[in-house]
Amino acid sequence: MAEVPLYLAPLAGYTDQAFRRLCKDWQADYLVSEMVSADGIVRNQPNTMCYAEFSEYERPFFIQIFGFDPLIMAKAAEKLLPLKPDFIDINMGCPVKKVVKRGSGSALMKDPERASIMVKEVKRAISGACKLSVKFRSGWDMNSLNFLDFGLEMEESGADIICLHSRTTSQMFSGKSNWDHIRILKEKLSIPLIGNGDIDSPESAKAMLDQTGCDGLMIGRGALGKPWLFSQIKEYLKTGAYQPATRQMILEGANTHINYALEYKNELKVVREMRSQLSHYAKGIPGSKSFRERLNRCESADEIRKLLSSWLIF
Repeated sequence: MAEVPLYLAPLAGYTDQAFRRLCKDWQADYLVSEMVSADGIVRNQPNTMCYAEFSEYERPFFIQIFGFDPLIMAKAAEKLLPLKPDFIDINMGCPVKKVVKRGSGSALMKDPERASIMVKEVKRAISGACKLSVKFRSGWDMNSLNFLDFGLEMEESGADIICLHSRTTSQMFSGKSNWDHIRILKEKLSIPLIGNGDIDSPESAKAMLDQTGCDGLMIGRGALGKPWLFSQIKEYLKTGAYQPATRQMILEGANTHINYALEYKNELKVVREMRSQLSHYAKGIPGSKSFRERLNRCESADEIRKLLSSWLIF
């Protein structure tokens, strides 16, 4: 099978620079920032701008922005150009209540005209300095599946590449994604389509490709605690087999994650955030419940490292 590009999906609170760097180590081809508020960018809010920062190692890199007003989105995209991202990505897929209640994220799928104007304005603002992508869902609910018309409208409005998460807004992150939606849209598009939803193993990655014919795969929650998934998928698509994760691999991956995080954030914040990050590494391993309970009591990075070693290495 020909080489298929693999994308790390943006996940608020998880896909920070440390985790993105770790996934890049494990052969993720494209990385995407956490979701960045266009309003915050335009207002020069430091706590917002930090989400858009990335290193040369992370290229090719998408900065994902969200908002309601097409003109503010365009201004935000323009203000981000000095960072020289490879892509500006417009989020039209976030189903979280605090985002959609403001008309942003997947709420834009209920307003295709506004979404189209937004793409055109952002495209004009970036003026060829980078490419433009759009990520959206299958629809608001099962009674309003407008992914096909919406995707074609995004293409016509100027998107260079689009990503379809084949769940509805009402599904949030539960239930099963419908890969047939990706297949149907792929058959009608002229631009590349990235498939997203329920890729959590090399086998599911191949199954999506076989079923949809999409041009790339975006992996989100399936990579949490498993940054080596990207490498495993590439190995599986090439050879039909892959190296399963070992306890030693999990230990080394978790420790590297901690070390990277300490390069970007203070130790107190890293310890707090590792409580959720490392819980994903523990899934499916005997004693994980006890590990998580002890992890929540750790107060330093060294304590966490010692806990990891005592738990994973007998």
